[in-house]
Amino acid sequence: MRLEDTLNKILIVDFGSQFTQLIARKIRELGIYCEIISHKSIEKRKNFDKNIKGIVLSGGPLNVYENKKVKFNYNLLKLEIPVLGICFGHQIISKVMGGKVKSSKFREFGLAEVKEIKKSKLTKNFFSNKKNNVWMSHADQVTKLPKNFNVIAKSKNSKMCIIENKKKNMFGIQFHPEVSHTNKGKIILRNFIFSICKLTKNWSASDQKKKLVSEVRDIVGNSKVICALSGGVDSSVVAKLLSNAIGKKLTCIFVNTGLLRKGEEKQVINTFKKRFKINLIYVNAENLFLSKLKNISDPERKRKIIGNLFIKIFEKYAKKIKKVKFLAQGTLYPDLIESKSVTGSQTSKIKSHHNVGGLPKKMKLKLVEPLKYLFKDEVRKLGLEIGLNKEIISRHPFPGPGLAIRMPGNISKEKIKILKEADNYFIKSLKDNNLYDKIWQAYAALLPVKTVGVMGDNRTYEYVCLLRAITSEDGMTADFFQFNKTFMQSVSNQIINNIRGVNRVVYDITSKPPSTIELE
Repeated sequence: MRLEDTLNKILIVDFGSQFTQLIARKIRELGIYCEIISHKSIEKRKNFDKNIKGIVLSGGPLNVYENKKVKFNYNLLKLEIPVLGICFGHQIISKVMGGKVKSSKFREFGLAEVKEIKKSKLTKNFFSNKKNNVWMSHADQVTKLPKNFNVIAKSKNSKMCIIENKKKNMFGIQFHPEVSHTNKGKIILRNFIFSICKLTKNWSASDQKKKLVSEVRDIVGNSKVICALSGGVDSSVVAKLLSNAIGKKLTCIFVNTGLLRKGEEKQVINTFKKRFKINLIYVNAENLFLSKLKNISDPERKRKIIGNLFIKIFEKYAKKIKKVKFLAQGTLYPDLIESKSVTGSQTSKIKSHHNVGGLPKKMKLKLVEPLKYLFKDEVRKLGLEIGLNKEIISRHPFPGPGLAIRMPGNISKEKIKILKEADNYFIKSLKDNNLYDKIWQAYAALLPVKTVGVMGDNRTYEYVCLLRAITSEDGMTADFFQFNKTFMQSVSNQIINNIRGVNRVVYDITSKPPSTIELE
């Protein structure tokens, strides 16, 4: 029997929200095991796990009044188990229990103020002076309260923003407590889990490790596995996790695409081949990748070309190793969210990731992605748990397509050389000024424009280097880091004075949303 089958848990019903896994993450942080399931897969189910002690209905892009699209199992609300509906889930509860939901005249997207009307177990310690700022994302609203429900709080455009049926332990909230923008949002989930569902802590990083190791062994069996190793945090954790789980049945393949950070290949070989003694094959495919990417400027085509080339290389070496059935990757949950629906629920595609939407439809190898339901901070905790050092764990994220998506437009060896040097100066300056660990991710990009400059009385016509540094908790939302003027001037001077080809440096001050962290 699996460890998680013995645990009391929270069941999260996914209606396609891009924040669903954030709910799970926050619950896991509180020390409680939880599972996500698509609303489609439980449509007609009558029997449910007795270990389910609470149900959370997620948000989503649907409308509750579109009956053909919304498939909901009403039996969930008859189990006498506490239920918390978030955003779309709040509207589902309201409609099913006899209320009404309509399209809002005034939508709410972003921060909104919520005012307390009545006390509730759900909102204990949530409000300050009967007010709080929350993150809204809805175009519909509850217009008629269901029978036996009370209004707990309201906002300007959502008069029934928090509702409850105290007798049935049923709650609905229009905002998203799971996102970092909602002030004290975690308190809502804590109150629901401990005060209402009466759960006690039963989950930790150690449990996570045991679960993942067990899952990998069950999936792989006696087969061999190759691991796509890039040297970044995610693939490094996957490589070490698989090494711990299946030992010599693992072979890591490190592909030099020519689009890596400066000195990346030496660092990977030293860490995994020499230090951890893991089977490692180094493939120099720089010429192959750059030839296939020649004159390709569309970011989706770049990602798909890179994804396909990786798979061809892995399949080639899988044949040489023999008896390889699986390819392991460091895919994380934000990659899945931006590329496709994870549970099968309706959701929006933002962009393909080379290791998700960028993969070919037909593959000879089966995928093993043990981290695909985790966020970066959870992966870092797991890395420490399985024995990786802080130097590896604290590295900033680096995209699988590498520098290809940090130079919008066509790719060339000249631009790659410029970008490697610019990025190196930027990252080195962050470390020298003790800023590196304060930032979630930082990088240099090369914009596809040239501007006029002047150096030593001579006219220059060179590229624009863009610097980006963001702070974030999970990569789902992000804000730019505020450097002081002296630091920015120093970095700008270093890049322009030491790198031929750049005469202008700019800093990206856009948050996520509306932008993504990477440029492409």
